[in-house]
Amino acid sequence: MTDAKTQLEEVNAAISAILMGGQSYKIGSRTLTRADLATLYKMKNELESAVSEAEAPGLGRKTALAFFDRR
Repeated sequence: MTDAKTQLEEVNAAISAILMGGQSYKIGSRTLTRADLATLYKMKNELESAVSEAEAPGLGRKTALAFFDRR
């Protein structure tokens, strides 16, 4: 799922930009406000799940595997 990987890279870049440069800034009369950090983290989690599912179908991040020995 290349599209999800690309989006994940973009979301990670956006998170990094906020962490390094702040949520918003002003130059002269212009103001730039970046996306909400909480929303970006939510998107990141969803995209990581989508990428994980695409790479290993049937075994998502929240899947547990258990083996039982009949003794």
